[in-house]
Amino acid sequence: MLSTQFQRIGIACRIATPEAFGPVSKIVQTLLDDGLEVYLDEDNYHDLAQMPQIEHCQIVSKSDLGRHCHVVMVLGGDGTFLSVARKIAPFYVPIIGINLGRLGFLTQVPVETLATDLRNILSGKYLPEDLILLESKVVRDDKTIKQSLALNDVVLSRGGLGQMVEFEVFINRQFVYTQRSDGLIVSTPTGSTAYSLAAGGPILQSSMHALALVPICPQSMTNRPIVISDTSEIEIMLTKGMDARVHFDGQSFIDLQKLDRIIIRRYRNTLRVLHPTDYHYYRTLRTKLHWGEQLV
Repeated sequence: MLSTQFQRIGIACRIATPEAFGPVSKIVQTLLDDGLEVYLDEDNYHDLAQMPQIEHCQIVSKSDLGRHCHVVMVLGGDGTFLSVARKIAPFYVPIIGINLGRLGFLTQVPVETLATDLRNILSGKYLPEDLILLESKVVRDDKTIKQSLALNDVVLSRGGLGQMVEFEVFINRQFVYTQRSDGLIVSTPTGSTAYSLAAGGPILQSSMHALALVPICPQSMTNRPIVISDTSEIEIMLTKGMDARVHFDGQSFIDLQKLDRIIIRRYRNTLRVLHPTDYHYYRTLRTKLHWGEQLV
């Protein structure tokens, strides 16, 4: 039997991913053998229905994984991780990312060492990392029409018509600038290696208490990325844009109208990620971004 502080384990994986069935089945069997309770994401039920251990598991929604479980495991790529993270963040439940995708900045446990890493983490041998999230609301005519969390970024962008958008940016209610561009990325340190990096933004060390504002193809070359404290409140007001929209982690969006306001601040909870004890942040950057190896 495994001695662990995590008695109720949630599992979510990328839907319809054939590579996930084998690892999930083995994980579930191991956890059940150790006398632990297993909760599965209901979105995965159809794909896992043939798993012999399914009758011994609880089937719940992603939100209920956070409500009932002591830790949640995510099998998939970074996209799967993001979707689960936003659902469980209100419950301050730690998360373990198991990489079945290609990039894997967020999913750090490789399938090859899954059994050993997972047992070590559940027995208390792990490196915790607390990541900040963004909470956003879209306000139209003084009414909130959309609220969302984001672990990576909130992105104001032009739509399908391809026209630039114009907007004003305020930080802590102080006017910063007017910008005409393809949009603006507001990124957490976690998201600084995603879309923000591709748009020329800085890499922020993951434990920093900071946010980056990164213009997307600005008309003026003097519009540059800026880094601000994560205690700041950011407000973006759309002043011109026939087809603008705002995206949350690239997984949901809402279309905008002139004078709509996007208000962004740090979410009250952090997301605790449990890494294997051999995890190194800069090694991850070096590997994923194909930086040169140490020569001496």
